[in-house]
Amino acid sequence: MKILVLGAGVIGVTSAWYLRQAGHEVTVIERRAAVAEETSRANGGQISASHAEPWANPRALPQMLAWLGKEDAPLLFRLRPHDLPLLKWSLAFLGNCPPARARANTRAIVRLALESREQLQILRQQLSAAEGADFNHAYDGLQKGILHLYTDRQSFAHAIHTARLMRHYGLAREPIDAQTCVDIEPALASALARLAGGDYTPTDESGDACRFTEAMAARATALGVEFCFNAPIARLDLRGDRVEGVILQDGRRFQAEASVLALGSYSAPFLRPYGVRLPIYPAKGYSATLDLAPDTPAPCVSLTDDSHKMVFSRLGNRLRVAGTAEFNGYNLDLNPTRCQALLRRTRELFPELRFVGDPQFWCGLRPATPSNVPLIGRCKLPGLWLNTGHGTLGWTLACGSATALAALVAGEDPGMDFPFLGTGFKAA
Repeated sequence: MKILVLGAGVIGVTSAWYLRQAGHEVTVIERRAAVAEETSRANGGQISASHAEPWANPRALPQMLAWLGKEDAPLLFRLRPHDLPLLKWSLAFLGNCPPARARANTRAIVRLALESREQLQILRQQLSAAEGADFNHAYDGLQKGILHLYTDRQSFAHAIHTARLMRHYGLAREPIDAQTCVDIEPALASALARLAGGDYTPTDESGDACRFTEAMAARATALGVEFCFNAPIARLDLRGDRVEGVILQDGRRFQAEASVLALGSYSAPFLRPYGVRLPIYPAKGYSATLDLAPDTPAPCVSLTDDSHKMVFSRLGNRLRVAGTAEFNGYNLDLNPTRCQALLRRTRELFPELRFVGDPQFWCGLRPATPSNVPLIGRCKLPGLWLNTGHGTLGWTLACGSATALAALVAGEDPGMDFPFLGTGFKAA
């Protein structure tokens, strides 16, 4: 089958790879000049099944009320009366906060995350064997687990409950005391007095999502996937209500038997003119990339600082510090206050850390659904498939989402307990 993939971030490129592996003729359409130029460019670097608890949970509203008016708040809503999409999204977010709903969403995300991590491991083994070199090196991959940190006892107590729930769904996430946190990651020694405890998922991973996407695009190209860059899409090419491809802004027409929408945060406005309302709103995330000085005591285990909603990932000789979420439409201006909050927390946890040069600040729009559950499956427009809405977990869920999508397009059961859209394959 001839298939178009719209978007060349980590979701689009992995979709193209697995569709090509299934024997399809695949073309990727991307408005930017290269792959991974937007949300996949400089994210937190975690492959984190352990981070599957959705933002919408019973603790969310009290936390957001406590953060009101704080420009450096981990979760910042800029609610404006004229921003109806955000108002509707926020109401749906609150609807996903009750315990039963949050548990169901957690379950779906964990199951997809575990499958995705397994698919990444299989992919890495296959490519390493085929190329005679460790594919980890292509994207600074590390299999050292992820350590969640808690700096107050109330959050740690909740984490013990969350870890128990995660273990029930098959994820090895174990609560540990503060000293064990330091034993696992010695770079935290100076912060020992700040820690109430933590939990550790030894099977989680980290790596540079951008470099992974670039590496996979190169391998997909070698297999015959065509990439069309600098190609902004004007509209869908419709015959009746069936999608037969896309028409670019320069007038070029690309036709296919199926198209996959992987446009991240731009998926929702792209489909709105066709009467399709996707529950996606952009959550602007920030990161700082630090070039490490030689022999500086920087962490090697990927860390999640729960109270500040930040992550720390070692990427070769760099440290990526990322996190926070700002709901401010499609604005991509860097907020200096939020940039400095990343550095301030880094210095608090790692006072002896030294880096060279200036931090490289970045922000990107993460396609968040109110439930944090991504949208994978058949769109109501015939001929169009969705693989979008992954929020902060695009890198984590990429391989699992793409393998499931390839199965669904072929009319096969992906064999995964997940609420796929419009396919007949439902979560158990």
